[in-house]
Amino acid sequence: MRWPPPFRSLPNPAAVFAWSIYDLANQSFQLLINTLLFSIFVKSVLVLGEDGRPDPDLGTKVWGDMLAVSLIGIILLSPVLGALADERAWKRELLIASGIVCSLLTCLLAVLEPGQVYLGFAIYVVAAIACGLGENFLGSFLPEISTPESVGRVSAIGWTTSYLGAVLLLGATSIHCFALARPDIAQARPMFVFSGLWFFAGMIPAMIWLRERAVPPERNPSLGRIVSRSFKRLSESARASGAYRQLVRFYAAFFVYSIGTMTVIYFLGIIGDSFGFEIPQLIAMALVVAASAGASAAIVGRVQDKVGHKRTISGMLIIWVIATLTMAAGSGLGIAPGFFWLISGMIGFALGGIGTSSRAMVGAFTPEARAGEFFGVWGMVYKLSGVVGVLVFGRVSSAFGMPVALAVLAGFFTIGLLLLMRIDEHEGVRSAHGDRGIPPEPDAE
Repeated sequence: MRWPPPFRSLPNPAAVFAWSIYDLANQSFQLLINTLLFSIFVKSVLVLGEDGRPDPDLGTKVWGDMLAVSLIGIILLSPVLGALADERAWKRELLIASGIVCSLLTCLLAVLEPGQVYLGFAIYVVAAIACGLGENFLGSFLPEISTPESVGRVSAIGWTTSYLGAVLLLGATSIHCFALARPDIAQARPMFVFSGLWFFAGMIPAMIWLRERAVPPERNPSLGRIVSRSFKRLSESARASGAYRQLVRFYAAFFVYSIGTMTVIYFLGIIGDSFGFEIPQLIAMALVVAASAGASAAIVGRVQDKVGHKRTISGMLIIWVIATLTMAAGSGLGIAPGFFWLISGMIGFALGGIGTSSRAMVGAFTPEARAGEFFGVWGMVYKLSGVVGVLVFGRVSSAFGMPVALAVLAGFFTIGLLLLMRIDEHEGVRSAHGDRGIPPEPDAE
């Protein structure tokens, strides 16, 4: 088979293609369920007040509880299942299983009727945990399907493909809302089924072409022994953390600046609403963010292996600081809503760039034998930052207003940038891979 660019120049185009299409597939849950549709469905349809009518305030609280429980579930399970995946060479099996669970439960969201809060809570939380764990297992394949020289480019291919999926999904949502004249959120149930089917269809290439190089042990120990071995691997990694001190430092920086990125992802609609945006404008805003993020991921993929992941992330954090401070000023001074379009583009560009370069940094600092475990920790750190960000932003914005809350986010990005400066990228790559793939110093001739 003759693969199109950018897969053609890779030694394993089929594996990278399957891996990137999975990235495209899970956007149906991340975007349509988390960001656009189900959150509004919970607030406006599912949760009823004492009078039997939808209660938006209570619905918003229930949605926040759903997010918190699902994120905590991912935090607790990520490192253990990551170690289990490495111990039993189950990365592929767990990736496919988590995707199937998420896609099936996403379809089941369509059967929910007003008032079925507990059922909706259970279906969503399990689906969200499965999706989050799947992200970790997908990321853990990065060291296997790339080299230290190409990890940035391969990561960017996946990130760019995911944002291409976001644009396509937003187009389908626009057709459903406007061309089919179904703008009411209560009419969104067919889109829940569509999201689940989209996810499942996007998993098929991974089922066919994505393979794990690790060989499972010949013996089949009991479940208790598997779990104990998984915890033993975690304790061994904790004791050996000094050998991967640059990765540990990156986790710290990543945690701090991800408080900002995760909060913007979860609250972007609310921020847009504070500028006076309505549903059609919010969909258009999401298109701007997705398109600029995809463009950023493609650009970053071409340059980050040359200039270095640390420099790339630093540049994106500077854009984040400028964007959040500008939004804070705009919100405080009452600037016209049209001003937010430029900021949407900046947010999208920074989001796509920092996403692909952060994952590439973890891949560059991760030995292949512990990929599942270290990417499980990466997922745990990412989700924990989301819990902290949601709690901090919600309380600060409630107590002091949106401008102050946005300024606090700029502070997280600034602190993350300062922590990033402590990282020695070359030492991190050498700790994981020896001298293989160490690029020259950026200022070397």
